[in-house]
Amino acid sequence: MRVDLFDYQLPEERIARFPANPRDAARLLDLTGAGLVDRTVRDLPDLLRPGDLLIANDTRVIPARLFGRRGDAKIEVTLHKREGDAVWRAFARPAKKLKPGDKVVFAEDLTAAVTAKGDGGEVSLAFDKAGPALMEALVAHGRMPLPPYIKRQADEIQDDAHDYQTVFAARDGAVAAPTAGLHFTPELISRIEARGARRALVTLHVGAGTFLPVKVDDTTDHVMHSEWGSVPVETAAAIAETRAAGGRVVATGTTTLRVLEAAARTLMSGDAQVPAWSGETDLFITPGYRFKAVDLLLTNFHLPRSTLLMLVSAFSGRERILAAYDHAIRTGYRFFSYGDACLLAREGA
Repeated sequence: MRVDLFDYQLPEERIARFPANPRDAARLLDLTGAGLVDRTVRDLPDLLRPGDLLIANDTRVIPARLFGRRGDAKIEVTLHKREGDAVWRAFARPAKKLKPGDKVVFAEDLTAAVTAKGDGGEVSLAFDKAGPALMEALVAHGRMPLPPYIKRQADEIQDDAHDYQTVFAARDGAVAAPTAGLHFTPELISRIEARGARRALVTLHVGAGTFLPVKVDDTTDHVMHSEWGSVPVETAAAIAETRAAGGRVVATGTTTLRVLEAAARTLMSGDAQVPAWSGETDLFITPGYRFKAVDLLLTNFHLPRSTLLMLVSAFSGRERILAAYDHAIRTGYRFFSYGDACLLAREGA
């Protein structure tokens, strides 16, 4: 499909630079009925049914943005995929100043050797620490890897170490937040459970590739970065029980949806089954995709010409999504990672 079919114009002032406070005060555009209904995230429990299953991503964002030096040259890197206890792939700026064999010094107790160089500013880094020791060094010297469209003034108060982490975060490995999960609070979760909806967790360690623009003209030419994910045995069982009882599977965010669909694709059966699974996925969902795992999707508003806008267009229909985005822009919704949300129903469900 042509990539320009997923374009729209967004005024810069619609890009959220800070999250809603409290988190569940964010606006929610409800697309589950015939029209568009303006709500807030606090209304979510009322939109669920007893017996529904809400699934969230429990990945934790690590401080993956590092600043260092190679000789006299300043180097900035954003880690995006772990390849071993001490090895990460990263996007480097300026990458032209690096070559295999170079050493980058990030701090007295943290250095890395460039072991390979790829396209688009990508490098492979072998750190002088591994495992928990490397994670401690990243916490000490790294910064939260906010997406580049969040621009701040130097004097603006920020708490991204807290704000850019979901209440579900438990497993280190993401370098971008599963942003639909940012809207949840303990109080909202309690109200969802009181409604009679069940909860379950999956993991998808979100990579920085999620922010890469689609630079080709046709979706068939785009190459997705792979990410590691897992569907635990207990989550697969909860999905099967929900289906058997006539409940709906509700994905918190596109990352949750992608890992569930990746797991479902491993089965040859055409039934809506989701097995326990773990592994790498580079699943690229565009209109025409047949969804197996998810009935409702809670998600933020996504960038023009992005793979995530293509995904939600596949889920609810391109024209319906673009009409919803037009409504959201005209009525003051906040977009992207720290922005507002929408609740989508699967087209044809």
